Amino acid sequence: MSSRYERKKIDYRKFGELLFVVILTAVVSISLYNMYIKIQIGDGSSNPYDVQQVDTTKTLATTQDNAKDITDIIEEVSDSVVGISKMKNLGSAIFTQNSEEELGLGSGVIVSANGYILTNWHVSGDELSSCYVSLSSGEVYTGKVVWADKDLDLSIVKINVKNLKYIGLADSDATKVGQTVYAIGNPIGLEFQRTVTRGIISGKDRTIKLEEDDNISYMEDLIQTDATINPGNSGGPLIDENGNMIGINTVKITSAEGIGFAVPVNIVKTIIASFTTKGSFNEAYLGLFGYDKDVIPYLDSNAQLNSGVYVAEVSSDGPLMASGVKAGDIITKIDDVEINKISDLREYIYTKNPNDMVNLSVYRNNRNINVGVKLTAR
Repeated sequence: MSSRYERKKIDYRKFGELLFVVILTAVVSISLYNMYIKIQIGDGSSNPYDVQQVDTTKTLATTQDNAKDITDIIEEVSDSVVGISKMKNLGSAIFTQNSEEELGLGSGVIVSANGYILTNWHVSGDELSSCYVSLSSGEVYTGKVVWADKDLDLSIVKINVKNLKYIGLADSDATKVGQTVYAIGNPIGLEFQRTVTRGIISGKDRTIKLEEDDNISYMEDLIQTDATINPGNSGGPLIDENGNMIGINTVKITSAEGIGFAVPVNIVKTIIASFTTKGSFNEAYLGLFGYDKDVIPYLDSNAQLNSGVYVAEVSSDGPLMASGVKAGDIITKIDDVEINKISDLREYIYTKNPNDMVNLSVYRNNRNINVGVKLTAR
């Protein structure tokens, strides 16, 4: 009986020794594995969790860099934005409720190093009139209006200064609805000069109806934006995320919130280039007042217009009068170039010189007529 108990005692001892060996082996294995992981990380390798952390850091850094880029861009562009007024000594415009009307306050943007500034006609006044231009440096110069178009509500002012910072011009035809844009200007006077607001392009090729002094007029082919545009912003630039100008802020619909408009810059690129390189622009004149198809229902309920521009009026002093073109006609082409917006026609005429011949394709009474016109100087 004693020998049986002795055999069991020996078996328990062996079992305890085996268990000790197993535990020791497990501890050593775990220690070696932890050492291996630390060595791998220290060598520059990464485990799956660390990869996620590194990627997040890089993404955050990239986002911060992009944000810094746009602020730098806006800061640089803001130096090309100017204040324009009809009075040299403005005093404190912030206490004037109608500062734009009473003091003639507005904005403008430098478009060349040699002192040409693009703004609104209603800000600067007619051609040959004078205004005062306030630069970002605080210096004020007398400016002369060298070109103006009331229908477009655009003008170009010249100051005798060189080596100015000027804005780049984007392709306004390439803009898209939903694109981020920034408006820069002087909303309520020079106390808040170069205010920046952000928004998107809400619509393109917009037509708005204006009623002033018992007169009705239409502005067409406008860029619509929800970037805040107050009266003093008129004449300031609407820019894209690269800092290039796509339009000039021109009007705000006061009966609705978050609706502002800008005139596309493409329409005046030829004029800007001419002034910048030659110091002048010899504008060719056709003598036509027309509308896009969106306006036609307001003017002629019987007109059917799927393309082209509607001739609303032919000027008595223009070359078109002698051609036989009359109100109610539809111009579909000029020199085989299709015309679907009044801005298309303007842009093409701006590339021509006085005494150039152009050929118009005119649709009248369900038939097409070709008309040759010799342009004159405006």
